Amino acid sequence: MEISYTTASNKHHLCLHALYSMSTDDAPSDYDSTDLTPDMKTAVVDTNDADVYIRDDLKRELLLLASVTNRGEFASLEERNIIIDLVTQLEALNPTANPASSCDGEWDLCLTSTQSFRSSPFFMSIRSAIGDENKAIALNGFDIHEKATAAGKVGRVRQTVRSNAFGAGSGTNTLELKSEVVLDVGILPGLPVSLKGTVVSNAEVTITSAENWEVRVTDTSVKGSNVPFLDQFLDDNPIQVPIGDAYEAVLGNVPVSIMKTFYVDEGMRITRDEDDNFFVYVRE
Repeated sequence: MEISYTTASNKHHLCLHALYSMSTDDAPSDYDSTDLTPDMKTAVVDTNDADVYIRDDLKRELLLLASVTNRGEFASLEERNIIIDLVTQLEALNPTANPASSCDGEWDLCLTSTQSFRSSPFFMSIRSAIGDENKAIALNGFDIHEKATAAGKVGRVRQTVRSNAFGAGSGTNTLELKSEVVLDVGILPGLPVSLKGTVVSNAEVTITSAENWEVRVTDTSVKGSNVPFLDQFLDDNPIQVPIGDAYEAVLGNVPVSIMKTFYVDEGMRITRDEDDNFFVYVRE
């Protein structure tokens, strides 16, 4: 079977080939992401060595779509459906046992099904603090934030994941997560002036299952600002806002954000948030 489509710009033409038949009993299992709620879905491990070729093809197509749609931001409806299918198939072909414990390293965000800034623990904590009963309020707030920065752009978005040495002997499996989001925000539309900087958020991560992270934000800071005098001051005297302590003071606890990694290999990671939005990262 061959699926052909043309991107919204009509300049790119891709052919996606089905590399295995769904009617073949010994073929890799596939599933529709709509069949499972985020709470029901668990990580699977594909042990068929021959499936490496399928994974390579799926990743190649996914990365091509990421590059021509600006991390999915400008994807057409047809492209979004194909992206969802590629991500779902890769998750079903995950080659790594305990993917949540196999994410150490530096990762660049290349594709997402939501706003890219929501990969930051800072924004995760806002979503978690508001709760499901007020989910619409949180999503509306994120949309307003996106529109407020529409005069600029979101640059590089990356995560650094490190094993926490302090957790090694404590009976819990913990990680340190650092998120960096480069922002170039126009002050007013039409004016050739913008504010630039990198928002850095740190979080503590507890691994609670093969795919599950519990994320607790600790602090947020800004570096690399282009504001005269302020940039050098911030670089020389980094000011970290203790977001975690603020939550403790106001709410009595730090909101726990759930992130689930259903696919990871030597070069790619697919993680979903509590609203089942996916974030595709490539290893630096």
